Amino acid sequence: MHDVQLENKKILQNPDNQKIIRHEDFIAGISKGLSILDCFGPERHRLNITIAAEKTGMTRAAARRHLLTLEYLGYVEFDGHYYYLAPKILKFSGAYLSGAQLPKICQPLLNLLTTQTSLVYSVMVLDGYEAITIARSTVHHPTDRIHPYGLHLGNRLPAHVTSAGKILLAHLDLTEQQHWLEKYPLKRLTKYSCTNNNGFIQILEEIKEQDWCYSSEEHELGVHALAVPIYAPKGNIVAALNIVSPTTKTTKEYLIQQIMPLLQETARELRHVI
Repeated sequence: MHDVQLENKKILQNPDNQKIIRHEDFIAGISKGLSILDCFGPERHRLNITIAAEKTGMTRAAARRHLLTLEYLGYVEFDGHYYYLAPKILKFSGAYLSGAQLPKICQPLLNLLTTQTSLVYSVMVLDGYEAITIARSTVHHPTDRIHPYGLHLGNRLPAHVTSAGKILLAHLDLTEQQHWLEKYPLKRLTKYSCTNNNGFIQILEEIKEQDWCYSSEEHELGVHALAVPIYAPKGNIVAALNIVSPTTKTTKEYLIQQIMPLLQETARELRHVI
């Protein structure tokens, strides 16, 4: 949070979403408790008090109290050494997926794409460093089922190495892109990952110009993807529609020549109904 002064009142501003709140309305306890939950992720399934304190900047005593409170409330469990997320935490993702309109609207169109091509499609949105899957097509035949990393609902993938993530980043303005790069330094996940800021900015410019993004083996070897933006009626981007496939099953040419027109047509349909 950043402190700013507006009309002689202390205001907090969230650097991620630019939301502001009066200092007197901000509840630090909720913020600290959620910062503990934010420590969990695909690469960190368990926490002890020391790790929680280091990641959040709290004292060990404060981290311990927050973890004990979350355990008491049923959101984390403790095995005697480490804390880990409890199933109760899924009530939030379930509430979002059942209540948000975009996943509901996208689902039948994603399923239709899979019926037509036997490939798996997803809709993703940007959240800080990562792109999140909020809708995914349903496959009906075991032979159609493929499992590249990160295809399940709610999964979070580093935005800079995914086709959907780069589409979403490409539609930020240059200042926002530079701020994003300052906050989230580019990490190398495979030998194909881009880790040069200037080069990455140029890539984003090209993606925005062509209005689609192809990404190959930047996040996971043997997997490539293609994404197009989903626009709202007013022209702002709200999400990305992508196809993820093993390189052994599809070629780059096939994705661009045969699949991209389907993605673009689906994105146009969504623009009229969201």
